[in-house]
Formats: sequence, C-alpha cells, structure tokens
Amino acid sequence: MTATDSDRYAVMGNPIGHSKSPMIHSLFAEQTGQHLGYEAILAEEDGFDEAASCFFIEGGKGLNITVPFKHQALDLAHQLTPRAEKAGAVNTLWYNGEVMHGDNTDGIGLLTDLKQNNQVTIKDKRVLVLGAGGAVRGVLQPLLEEEPSELVIANRTQARAEQLVAEFCEYKNIVALQFELLRGHFDLIINGTSASLQGAAIPLPDSVVSENTVCYDMMYSAVETPFNRWARENGAGMQLDGLGMLVEQAAEAFYIWRGIRPQTQPVIEKVRTELG
Repeated sequence: MTATDSDRYAVMGNPIGHSKSPMIHSLFAEQTGQHLGYEAILAEEDGFDEAASCFFIEGGKGLNITVPFKHQALDLAHQLTPRAEKAGAVNTLWYNGEVMHGDNTDGIGLLTDLKQNNQVTIKDKRVLVLGAGGAVRGVLQPLLEEEPSELVIANRTQARAEQLVAEFCEYKNIVALQFELLRGHFDLIINGTSASLQGAAIPLPDSVVSENTVCYDMMYSAVETPFNRWARENGAGMQLDGLGMLVEQAAEAFYIWRGIRPQTQPVIEKVRTELG
C-alpha cells in the first residue's frame, strides 16, 4: 500500500474517549515512517452501520472496532478471515475499493503478549478461562491451537460456557465447569470478564492458584486490577494485564493495513508510562 498523507484510519466504538488506539497507531506510524491519520470516532449505539459506511465512502482506509460493535462489524464485512469467522466478531475492517474485509486480531494479540513478551508456555498446560462473552470467544481458537492439556471455561451463567464448548467441540480438550466444581491448580488463568473492574468478586476457589500459575487479566488499568490483586494475594507466580494484548492486536491490524510490522515493546512501555 502506498502511504500518503490522506490515508485515514480510526477506531470506532461507544464509549470511545478512553481509547489508547490513536496513540498506539500514531507511535507505530512514527516508528515505521508511515504517513497516515488515525482518530477515535464515537458511533451512536443504533448508528454503527451508517457511521462505518460513511467513513469508507469518505475515503477511509481501515477501521478498528471496539465495544459494542464487533458483532455488527461481522455483518458489515463481505469477506472474513477464518479467525474472524470462528470468533464470530470483527475488530479490524478494511476496504480495497471492491470488497469489505473483516478480521479479528484479538487472539493473536493475546498469544503474542503471552508467548513472546512474557515467555508463557501454553502447550500441555492446564488453562482456565473466566467468562463466556465476546472477549473470550475471540481468543478461544488461538488458545486451543496451542494444544493445552485442558482448557476449562468457567462462567456465572453455565449455559453460555457450555454453548462455547459446543461451538468448539472439534477440540477435545475443552470443557465447561461451574466455579464451585473447579479442582486443582491451573498453569494459566485468563480473566475475560469485566467483573473485577466493576467491583464484583469472581467466586474462584483459592486452590486454582499455585506459585507456578500465570494470571492474565484481559482488562488493563493504571493500577493493579482487582483480579490481579486477588491473584497476587493468593500466591500466583505472575500477574499480567491486557495492555500488551491491546498493543499487539493493534500491531497485527497495522500490519494488515500497511504491510509492515512495528516493534511493540517500546510502544507498550510508552503507553504504560502515559497510564501511570
């Protein structure tokens, strides 16, 4: 893709004022010598299709999509990547003049942060995933393809967890369990809920954590998240938040759009500094 000053990108959501995506993509562009504009666009909850269509009609090159529009973006795309189809949601759109393409980069963002940035091994490990919403669905296939010995989904609504297991039934090592039925410690626990940031406790038995457990909160904040505080207080060996995942999924979208892969570590450090 030829870089010009008119290349326009954006993130669209509701709310959107908190988004770090404009900062992240501006840092990517500066680092790689790409000339582009990137902004945050607030779309009305019932006006996503119109807002996204107008963005591309006016010459926009690509959109990142955040809550609550990832499922609507799936319907807007004419051609989906296999990972977007399996995730059932789209967080990256681009238009080549004829076809609207959709992808989901959340899973690769999570895996890159775990494996490359933090040297976390998933293969043959016991993994617990908390939650059964869109955030979890978007990362399940990449996690399962790493071949953990077992992947357990625990959710307040058991039926939603069981539905996800049914949708990913080609993987034989995925099960749904109620919180009170969880037994033994896990090597990796991923919090895909927003419960802890909302002040709600997740009813996990302390026994799921050991000194070798990595706890990963897909949420991030300027201070320790409540889930990660719980993990630390219960002796987990490592606590990570989702800032790295945010930057890595953005880097994958930048690569899709621009054909160049930025270095993420300095951007993660810069955003962390800005948060703090």
